Amino acid sequence: MYYQVKKILEDILATDIILERPKNKEHGHYASPVAFLLAKIQKKSPILIAQEIAQRLCEVEAFERVEALNGYINITLSESFFEKLASYAIEQGRDFGKYKGVPKESILLEYVSANPTGPLHIGHARGAIFGDSLCRIGRFLGYEITTEYYINDAGAQIQMLGLSIYLAGREHLLQKEVEYPEQYYKGEYILDLAKMASERFGKEIFDPQDLQKSIVLLGEFGKDLMLEEIKQNLIEVGIIFDHFVSEKSLFPLWDAVLAKLKKNGGIGECEGKIWLRSSACGDEKDRVIVRENKEPTYLAGDIIYHNDKFMRGYDHYINIWGADHHGYIPRVKAAIHFLGYESAKLEVLLSQMVSLLKGGQPYKMSKRAGNFILMKDVVSDIGSDALRFIFLSKKSDTHLEFDVESLKKQDASNPVFYINYANARIHTMLQKSSLAEIEILGARLQGIHKDAKSLLFLALSFPRILESAFEERGLQKLCEYLKTLAAEFHSYYNAHKIIGEPLEAPVLKICKVVSLCITIGLDLLGIEAKTKM
Repeated sequence: MYYQVKKILEDILATDIILERPKNKEHGHYASPVAFLLAKIQKKSPILIAQEIAQRLCEVEAFERVEALNGYINITLSESFFEKLASYAIEQGRDFGKYKGVPKESILLEYVSANPTGPLHIGHARGAIFGDSLCRIGRFLGYEITTEYYINDAGAQIQMLGLSIYLAGREHLLQKEVEYPEQYYKGEYILDLAKMASERFGKEIFDPQDLQKSIVLLGEFGKDLMLEEIKQNLIEVGIIFDHFVSEKSLFPLWDAVLAKLKKNGGIGECEGKIWLRSSACGDEKDRVIVRENKEPTYLAGDIIYHNDKFMRGYDHYINIWGADHHGYIPRVKAAIHFLGYESAKLEVLLSQMVSLLKGGQPYKMSKRAGNFILMKDVVSDIGSDALRFIFLSKKSDTHLEFDVESLKKQDASNPVFYINYANARIHTMLQKSSLAEIEILGARLQGIHKDAKSLLFLALSFPRILESAFEERGLQKLCEYLKTLAAEFHSYYNAHKIIGEPLEAPVLKICKVVSLCITIGLDLLGIEAKTKM
């Protein structure tokens, strides 16, 4: 609707138009400050220009009323225009708001990328859910998005996983006394991996002749099992990646990548180390990428990976990282620059941590995981839909705290229930109505109550909300919109009798548009819309 009104005005006035929502609803559905912009060109008073424009627009069928007020042009849309757009929305069905033109920008979206050394915890879940819904909305809007999980399967963390499994096996399966290092992976899942390794390789894997070989073997074995568990955890909340890219598989390219950095003046050597000259690109200092022992650092793996990404030629790259990676952004962007690519093409979104409560008390840590809360435990507790909605209900780079008990309530305090209840009410009314589908779809919207118009206006704003949510990476806007739409519907439903009334058909037509927006909106959040409660 926003775009239709904008196009009507731009065709008539032959200039770009800005549309706003008046703070006072009595001033109409839209307001435009275009007269102030034209005043600079025409050297006339914006008040006079607004009056002239208002007179020109009065005959437009889509507008019921056009008024000039203090230089602004206020527009009230006509019932016939609402009727036309409502019919169009219903005709489009699940494609309402969907982009149907030539594909837009191609985007490589990388997110989660948790080390495959343990199950996904609740901190990983926020970035995972945000990334998946960002992809869903982007694809709906016509962007070509490829999703990717970068597997950190090279380096010390896999070695530490192998050592942790080895020590657990010696202690619990061989009853040997062991000494654990200060840094090692803890939790019952490590013992589970040791038991599975014993079944796969025999107990002698924990009493080997070649200790290093055993640890490497256990590390690879544990990594593969953890990666499968991570994939399953993600599937349980509706997340499936297009690609999984292994850090280990890319490391043979390191010499070529290092040569490219050197050719472009991106590295220096000092104290036996090789440094990335990231301070030349805004980083607070240069960063080591090869140690004295000639071993590449963790950053080296990311440099190889981003070189691989940019070689694939996407228009734009989005990484979703934990908020603790904030300081990591300048060094990665510096590496991209010295690899010869446009670092501005990389966009990094940060996902803040989550505080989880249950009945006002801190949520219990998982015994299986050791010292964190497992994503799968929370999904089992409140369900995927509630978890997804609450994680998307606030901007991803702000701290989130919530109590899982509130998401089990069957009342307005539970947003998923509240939104679904609106959808279920609409479907119940449609089932109870004696009107044929064709009567509802063909209903004229003449004489409908202003509250019904307000409800329809909000529903028809859905495409604009989607675009704003994606472009601003603010998916909480869609959550807020759905809650507001449900609240407006419930308010109308409680204030007005619908079934059996003279305006039953047009009101049910409006309700069908509301239901459609709720259904599509929830689907783009990865949530199934309910038609019965």
